[in-house]
Amino acid sequence: MTEFLQALEIQRWDDHRFYHHSRINQTLHLISAMCFVCAYALLFVDPALAAILAWCVSMTFRQAGHFFFEPRGYDDVNQVSDEYKEDVKIGYNIRRKIVLMGLWVMIPVVLWLAPSVGGLIAPATSFPEFVHDVGIAWLALGIAGLLFRVVQLWIQSGLVTGLVWMTKILTDPFHDIKLYHAAPLHLLRGELIDPMQHVRHH
Repeated sequence: MTEFLQALEIQRWDDHRFYHHSRINQTLHLISAMCFVCAYALLFVDPALAAILAWCVSMTFRQAGHFFFEPRGYDDVNQVSDEYKEDVKIGYNIRRKIVLMGLWVMIPVVLWLAPSVGGLIAPATSFPEFVHDVGIAWLALGIAGLLFRVVQLWIQSGLVTGLVWMTKILTDPFHDIKLYHAAPLHLLRGELIDPMQHVRHH
């Protein structure tokens, strides 16, 4: 268990120091994390609505931070290139994220054009039913995306690495709130990039 927790801390540390320099990105992660916590609670009440909240709000804010605001050039703090970080990223790098987000966008299109998905489900007969079906499909996509990467990591680096990453992903909302709760204040002071002094001196 000690080794598992140490590996979890290493993955969390690498994720923070490599991919969260922008204060805007950190702030968007804070918003995303709070919405994810709400989505976790909603899972027990309305799974479809929980998935809609998670994908449409939490994931959108989260990925917008990475795609549009996080610096992609040479990382002076860690002394590595962006290409290096993309190659060694444990979870979903930009390329994998584009595929995942593409599938997310395609699901409503598929359900609109083929409501029964080739006879696999009962077709929606109203817009609320369509929205419900989309939500459930997005929930399935989230679970599939999580398990798919765990299996990939199991093959590449061992089962423990995959399970540690899954634990990190599932607990990220709580950790992000703790880590980035002050990011909006830094933004209000005009600080767009975290100086990462704690990383430089680590």
